[in-house]
Amino acid sequence: MTNQKKLHSDIAWSTADAIGVHGYDLCNDLMGEINFGDMAFLEVTSRLPNPNESRLFNAVLITLVEHGIVPSSLAARMTYAGAPEAMQGAVAAGLLGLGSVFVGSTEGASKMLSAALAEFKGQSKTPTDAQLDALAQELVADLRAQKKSIPGIGHPIHKPTDPRTIRLFNIAEQTGFNGMYIKLMVKVSEVASESFKKSLPINATGAIGAICCEMGLNWKVAHGLGVMARAVGLVGHILEESHTPIAIPIWQQVDEEATAHMKGKFTKGGK
Repeated sequence: MTNQKKLHSDIAWSTADAIGVHGYDLCNDLMGEINFGDMAFLEVTSRLPNPNESRLFNAVLITLVEHGIVPSSLAARMTYAGAPEAMQGAVAAGLLGLGSVFVGSTEGASKMLSAALAEFKGQSKTPTDAQLDALAQELVADLRAQKKSIPGIGHPIHKPTDPRTIRLFNIAEQTGFNGMYIKLMVKVSEVASESFKKSLPINATGAIGAICCEMGLNWKVAHGLGVMARAVGLVGHILEESHTPIAIPIWQQVDEEATAHMKGKFTKGGK
């Protein structure tokens, strides 16, 4: 008879009178003692952050909480309009749209930078400016040849710079996390702008992707941070929708404008 491997998790446990989370007593060590961002850091790293890590990590989360009426908040509001009894469904609807175009490009940027600098990281070496220049040229040329977008650069609204990126990089420098990943991201933006003959600034997701690498976070975590953060913002949008609704008027306006040219027209056989 084959021995079955026992199930295993190191994150948390609970008994009748206690809850443990990564070795901490939830009630006595964490509740009322740390902030929400630090709790998120604990969940993804299995340890609490130091003051510099806490400041930068919280800044990263706050960056992605809110960006106004965007596809994710619209999806959440529309879903809530149809199912107001299920806030979790509306939040989930908004989160489902966080992919390679919105928010999820943090993962693409982090993965790109992590792979590009893996050799230097493994050898604990710092690349020269010339090496970073060459890497940036190679990354941009590769992605262009594959007709793929370059993750983490460009923005339809924030031009010529993304104010969130400027602030994040300032905090990264102040907290000691301004290293080779951020420098390479800056060079990728510069090379891409020159290659495409237009301004392609580092957007917030590109900045966060680089910062995740600087903090030693696995690139797989990057997308999750966006999900954590945007969930908070979506709850706010849904609450506003509950007392100041815009979903139904948006639906009615879209329906009227999009189908106005067809109203009253019929063709034989419906074709």
